[in-house]
Amino acid sequence: MVGEIIAVIVIGILAGYIGRALLPGRQSMGFLATIVLGIVGAIAGWLLFTALLGIGDSDKFDLGSLPGAIIGAMIVLWIYERFVAGGNRARVA
Repeated sequence: MVGEIIAVIVIGILAGYIGRALLPGRQSMGFLATIVLGIVGAIAGWLLFTALLGIGDSDKFDLGSLPGAIIGAMIVLWIYERFVAGGNRARVA
């Protein structure tokens, strides 16, 4: 149980930073927001790929979940930027 929580946090950090690097534009958020975004994205990506598409490990959360976590983090970041952080402001590339 504790190992899975640590795995979610570590993969969430990785997914948050890689997702931010891959998404075009400038995201103005700090370390804690990136971690939260990554964890939410990692869980969303894991659910998307395992529950809906049937791809990946459904019994554990490990580094094999990283591609789905990155995609989930990018989706969550896109939603965050469009609806929460003020999607009407000008983007700086």
